[in-house]
Amino acid sequence: MENRLCHFEFQASDVAKTKEFYSKIFDWEFEDSTEGYTMIKTGTAPDGGLMAKPEGAPAPCLQVYFLVDSVEETLKKVKNAGGQVLVPKTPVQDMGFFAFFMGPDDVGVGIWESAKK
Repeated sequence: MENRLCHFEFQASDVAKTKEFYSKIFDWEFEDSTEGYTMIKTGTAPDGGLMAKPEGAPAPCLQVYFLVDSVEETLKKVKNAGGQVLVPKTPVQDMGFFAFFMGPDDVGVGIWESAKK
């Protein structure tokens, strides 16, 4: 079982400004991807992503993802522990699956299951 930090993601109110800011601080490189998503290349793992804050989201945020063996099994554990599933298992092209849940302090957490090769 992995259960380690594998990805981070900014949801920004101004993507261009956010790119400029973090490239000046950390020397990160940015690679525009599909559907308004930008990959952040840190030079070392974990890498990250940047996207515009979704409509209706309360505020820009920083999201972390933990690598898991099974999104479905992890979400069962979340429910059994009293957590709330915010976004169910969702495919991302042929790369894998993600989901979001919320724990006791209303903090959103992302999980990621890589596609089986």
